[in-house]
Amino acid sequence: MVGKDRIIFATKEDHETPSSAELVADDPDDPYEEQGLILPNGDINWNCPCLGGMASGPCGEQFKSAFSCFHYSSEEIKGSDCVDQFRAMQECMQKYPDLYPQEDENDEKSSKDLEAASMEASAAKEEEGSS
Repeated sequence: MVGKDRIIFATKEDHETPSSAELVADDPDDPYEEQGLILPNGDINWNCPCLGGMASGPCGEQFKSAFSCFHYSSEEIKGSDCVDQFRAMQECMQKYPDLYPQEDENDEKSSKDLEAASMEASAAKEEEGSS
């Protein structure tokens, strides 16, 4: 590959000259800045590196739908109203095992497990309330 790289030598004088680069103040309203998962206005920051690219992969729309549902869920067991969205996301991910490796232990961990966990948690809550 001829011409792929370009070598530039810096002289001692280059390093002694103060930089003329201007620093731009961070814009707190810029959703592309790394502000964490939740933006100051409460919206989800889909560009947060903490999502590991999940929002832009082949199952990005399903991920966004499930995650949004969970984030905005007002159910007593947060996200218990999002089983369908998580099921759709999981079904999509199963089509791309190289991109979304399944956990070794129970590959069949599905939204049925989520439903069972939700039911167990709500039953436990009811028991606590009745005693």
